[in-house]
Amino acid sequence: MDVTRRTDDEQAVRWNGPAARGWVGAQALLDRVLEPFEELLLEAVPAGRGGRVLDVGCGTGGTTVAVARRLGPGGHCVGVDISEPMITAARSRAERESAPASFIRADAEDHPFEPAAFDAVISRFGVMFFSDSVRAFANLRRAARDEAGLRFIVWRGPAENPFMTTAERAAAPLLPNLPARRPDGPGQFAFADPDLIHRILAASGWTGIDIRPVDVPCTLPERELVGYFTRLGPVGQVLPEVDERTRARVVETVRAAFEPFVHGPDVRFTGACWLVDARAGAGSPEAKLS
Repeated sequence: MDVTRRTDDEQAVRWNGPAARGWVGAQALLDRVLEPFEELLLEAVPAGRGGRVLDVGCGTGGTTVAVARRLGPGGHCVGVDISEPMITAARSRAERESAPASFIRADAEDHPFEPAAFDAVISRFGVMFFSDSVRAFANLRRAARDEAGLRFIVWRGPAENPFMTTAERAAAPLLPNLPARRPDGPGQFAFADPDLIHRILAASGWTGIDIRPVDVPCTLPERELVGYFTRLGPVGQVLPEVDERTRARVVETVRAAFEPFVHGPDVRFTGACWLVDARAGAGSPEAKLS
């Protein structure tokens, strides 16, 4: 079986199954936790000037709707995501908030976007899951007009983001079927290496590449912590399959492991990320990673 196709299938299954249900169920909490990252993306969108923006890996649409509002009259933001449950939630959100936003359920790696249709491309933690990142960013380059801006934010490595792996590290002895992270494959930390990011963007038609480290303070209510780690990430994927006794042991063990991050009524951690900016180079991109 073709490795690329297998990876595509794995991502489609993941983001249309338990992972998607977890994100949709935790939508309100995640909106609050990720709001500081959203602000970093909004800085790249001039307020009130209209235009069209593409939001890649839009999830439940929080950033898409925020950008649509910022664009003002005549503006429009399009969100694209592989997850049907998330796109459904995003459409409902945009309708409730009367936002000039629309959504496409598709894989941005190969979706036939209208050429040169967007004035900017953004993403909040949505570009680390492509099976072929050069192909994906070349496709996004074709969707952007010449000199269009690209801004996205991705996680740095797991060593700099211990909060993100606390649950799986604590639960591993109790959950032998816990999905292992693949350091060489798509996933949360796939863009931890800034040199790799630079090579991917340069090979796919983007220029003026700027990659900056940002450390973002994040907070969630302590009362939401158990719901957070039981619905999201590798532990959230496996817990629905275990018996109640095992689940209780996992919850107790993992909650204790998070204690260093608990400060009274709040859970605090630092999101160690890369903030990446680039511009669409002139001409049609010819994807090639040397």
